[in-house]
Amino acid sequence: MEVDIDKLCADEAVAVSARLRELAETGGNEADFRREAAQLFQDTASRVGLTIAPRDEYHVARGNVDSLYNRLILEYKRPGVLRPTNAAGSNRKAIDQVKGYIDDVAIKERREAGRLAGVVIDGFFLIVVRRVGDGWSVDEPAPINASSAEMLLRLLFSLATGAALIAENLVADFGPRQWRARAAVRAIYRGFASSRSPLVPRLFDQWRLFFSEATDYRELTARIDSKPEFRAFVSSLWTKEELKHLDPARVFFVLHTYYALLIKLVASLAAAQFTRAPSPPLSRLAAMEGDDLRAALTDLERGGLFREYGIRNFLEGDFFGWYLAAWNRDIEGAVSGLVGRLSQYDPGALELAPENARDLLKRLYHSLLPKEIRHDLGENYTPDWLAERLIRQTLGDVDLGDATKRVLDPGCGSGTFLVILIKHIKERAARTKQDPSATLELILRNVVGFDLNPLAVIAARTNYVIALGELLRARGRRDIDIPVYQADSILAPSQGTDLFEGNVYPLKTSVGVFRVPAAFAERERMDVLANTLDEAVDAGLNEGAFVEGVVSAAGLQVEESRASTAELLGLYRQLRELHEAGVNGVWARIIKNAFAPVFLDPCDYVVGNPPWVGWENLPDDYRQSTIPLWEHYGLFPHAGMDTILGKGRKDISMLMTYSALDQYLCDGGKLGFVLDQKLFKMSGAGQGFRRFQLGDGTLFGPVSVEDIISSIHEGHKY
Repeated sequence: MEVDIDKLCADEAVAVSARLRELAETGGNEADFRREAAQLFQDTASRVGLTIAPRDEYHVARGNVDSLYNRLILEYKRPGVLRPTNAAGSNRKAIDQVKGYIDDVAIKERREAGRLAGVVIDGFFLIVVRRVGDGWSVDEPAPINASSAEMLLRLLFSLATGAALIAENLVADFGPRQWRARAAVRAIYRGFASSRSPLVPRLFDQWRLFFSEATDYRELTARIDSKPEFRAFVSSLWTKEELKHLDPARVFFVLHTYYALLIKLVASLAAAQFTRAPSPPLSRLAAMEGDDLRAALTDLERGGLFREYGIRNFLEGDFFGWYLAAWNRDIEGAVSGLVGRLSQYDPGALELAPENARDLLKRLYHSLLPKEIRHDLGENYTPDWLAERLIRQTLGDVDLGDATKRVLDPGCGSGTFLVILIKHIKERAARTKQDPSATLELILRNVVGFDLNPLAVIAARTNYVIALGELLRARGRRDIDIPVYQADSILAPSQGTDLFEGNVYPLKTSVGVFRVPAAFAERERMDVLANTLDEAVDAGLNEGAFVEGVVSAAGLQVEESRASTAELLGLYRQLRELHEAGVNGVWARIIKNAFAPVFLDPCDYVVGNPPWVGWENLPDDYRQSTIPLWEHYGLFPHAGMDTILGKGRKDISMLMTYSALDQYLCDGGKLGFVLDQKLFKMSGAGQGFRRFQLGDGTLFGPVSVEDIISSIHEGHKY
């Protein structure tokens, strides 16, 4: 519901002006007037349903601002100090004071001075001061009456509440045509190119590995550079000289880093709003600079800020904090600009219109990457109406919104299906008056997503937090994990089968193969292993102390300990070597997330829109690793080199369908996927898909197949 600030101000102006005059005529000192006037403004805002939060005695270079209401500086004077003309010495002194405060606040909070305003008031008169270009606009003293009080309230309410956290504002402030975006992307790209940190290229390699398994990465590297859409896109961000040296893979890595940072900042606003945090998190960041800002961002990138709100795993295994290792003055300036602008946002819109919240990140990302480029990368975002229809068809009326039914999206992208599932659960819980704490616990246990794309995981976790909304307050004192994991739902870690590998789960990464002892293939024990690895490596514990600590904390039996010790030592040495080489910080969390599919209990439903990435565009290593699964499920109708060369137009959605049915669905469960209709029509690879038989001989079959394209063409609206 849109708030009509002008009408609210007009309705309250007479009463406010009368009270201000009454306070002034009573006399008293500045402190008395300030206390009563501030309470008047607070009460008036509450009466009309607005929240204003002043920062009193806000320290700046030239002194202390009496009250700072976001972008409005309010300076109180003892009644009778201001005169009817600005020629008076007391007026000139007060005006100069407010001018200085406007400049100081703009510098300290990285704001544009032209977006601030200052008001001097003594109960008899008020003076409005604004920065206009390089000069100033100073109004003549306005006697306190209904007209001037209405103007004051309009300034107070509009500048104190900040910009609404809605998609349109985010795109306008942070889209590719905005100078902030261009400055930030260029600064981050240059920082990547000039960084000497060994961590930066390692994280880039790991991002490339995951990203290539989730999108048509070969299309990106082979052909996208020559596409006119890509050239037009990058030319809007870089100069002609810079364009000569751009590498497409680095461009997308940097864009993902920029977008990921925005997501984290938006997520912090959302989490603070829904948990009723005592102070806005970004206001603190906006006031920092240099080493202080870098240290605060380092804490944010390690998940510290989200742990304050009770969310443990929000930034677990994140790749995109590398810019801190490449930190320089340009990156500081760019990031400071992003933080400063976002700190002016009012996240209240998330509660006023939660149904629009999931549109925030999707629209911003779509503005950053044109549709043609996203299509070439194989990034297919599911429209809400299609996800809604598929969920209703798959779960049916009886189970729709039933929080006790476990539902998995094995390739969740930005979380569209997860968010809609949560919406239905909340609606049903409200109808049945279910305890909010119980609802929250069931959602976190039973609405689960996996994805390999690191950026998608951050977006999905953010959308999940926004979808939970006010339920976050029901967590009490317990910490929670958002059940969205950066994991491969097809190639989940599996125990070795030969004499040498039978007691470990090997996990391949860009920095080598991590060998995880089989005894830790349990959720609680994996949490212990990841936490202990991080803490021990950071603290520089000796090997004996590490093994003793993790064995004790995980509760290993004697035989388990004996069988695991050698591999634990090897794993610890591996992470210590990475730490000493400057490339540690994420690998223990990558290991933990990779094991999430292993721990998932059988699901009642699997829904989603799996990636349509062609076999020929998958990385060579990934193709080779998945060949046994293709063969196990009978998805190769061709033999010999035909299989190796990828004949038959296979794509990864075929394998994800079969593996999801086999690995995650309980007996009697149902799967609903958005699939390419060619799988139901073409020969070759389609024949293998239409066998509808798992590797152990279990038969399954389609209950319903609907041609969505035909439905759209017939004019159906859902």
